Amino acid sequence: MEKRSSTRNRGIRLVASEPTASLYRAPLSSIDLFCGAGGITQGFKQAGYNCLYANDFMPEAIETFRHNHPATLAECKSIEDVSATALRKKLGIHKGGLDVLVGGPPCQGFSINAPSRFLSDPRNNLFKHYARFVEEFSPKAFVFENVPGLLSMGDGAIFQSILQVFNELGYHISVKILFGPHYGIPQERWRLILLGSQYSEMAHPVPTHFAKGRANFRGGGTLTIPLGAADEKRLSKAVNVGDAIRDLPKLSMGEGAEEVGYTADATSAYALRLRNPDGITFNHFAAKLSKQNVERMRHVPAGGSWRDIPHELLPSGMQQARKSDHTKRYGRLSFDGFSGTVLTKCDPHWGTVFLPDQERTLSVREAARLQSFPDQYRFLGSRVSQYVQVGNAVPVLMATAIANAVRAHLEMNANTRPLFAHG
Repeated sequence: MEKRSSTRNRGIRLVASEPTASLYRAPLSSIDLFCGAGGITQGFKQAGYNCLYANDFMPEAIETFRHNHPATLAECKSIEDVSATALRKKLGIHKGGLDVLVGGPPCQGFSINAPSRFLSDPRNNLFKHYARFVEEFSPKAFVFENVPGLLSMGDGAIFQSILQVFNELGYHISVKILFGPHYGIPQERWRLILLGSQYSEMAHPVPTHFAKGRANFRGGGTLTIPLGAADEKRLSKAVNVGDAIRDLPKLSMGEGAEEVGYTADATSAYALRLRNPDGITFNHFAAKLSKQNVERMRHVPAGGSWRDIPHELLPSGMQQARKSDHTKRYGRLSFDGFSGTVLTKCDPHWGTVFLPDQERTLSVREAARLQSFPDQYRFLGSRVSQYVQVGNAVPVLMATAIANAVRAHLEMNANTRPLFAHG
């Protein structure tokens, strides 16, 4: 495809989701645990942070992280095997010298969508290693993110254990469940965000865009940020799927490449913001589908799902399903709406992955756009791994909003002594 750099787009301007300018003369320091491909670090970077160290157990994710954040010491190693004391000394940071520790343990064991939810799942104990780093580094603040399903595990016992650990370390904790579209993200994604501070309870980022979502989980009525009619008038309009991906090159199944040039101008402020000034993007390849799925796809209109597919064409297991079940499976996106949560696999059997106007599924780049990664952010490893990396990430613009809220809190307390002394 032809490489083409667009310089027009004169009718488009950037709006409220743009990161605020840094008030600090020097970047704030951060460490990113369970970093994955680097969604949180990218968001914090956009807010003026310098990530000193990152860790993850997935080799392909660390390969991607290193490619996009070459100045960060990124280590592919089990967190259990990392000595926080040795790392702190290696980085030359005294206790209390780190501005922010960010990250969250793998969420599969907490998710309400997981096949099984056992308290014995070893992944549910990884938060203890995060707490070990908090204790060793004594950062001024920390960000602990996860899925809302964490709140209901063990009837709330795991969440209460997490709060107790952080309280015993002397931190003030504030808790919210944030909704992606509130921060200019075209995706119905909810994240549980714990903010910890040495100084006082920290405010979460206020929404910049108007959107409503169905919070059908524990904490949905008390920990989310409600918006009303007055908010709709003062906030920016929500970003939708069309804003996010409509300008990317159209593909047929089997077309595309790891490096692709733009073939059209940006059609929204969101797309313009994410586009690469060099006129190219990466990871834009359209996978081929089986004959059965191609035939099923043809029956699904924009905004539709498996319920639009003739009964005899459905997989045998789904022929017994109720119409109210599995509402996202074999779904086709709508340009006027949000996507569902971006998954770690681009499989129509598990989610809404058909394009609104093309007979294919989402490319890695389109999934990355829905996660608000900039187009110059390149994902490495196999294509299967790339989808996993994108799906596991925290949306970049949500991370930027959180980073700016943390920055504002630290600036407000720049001359305040912490309530506990460092060892």
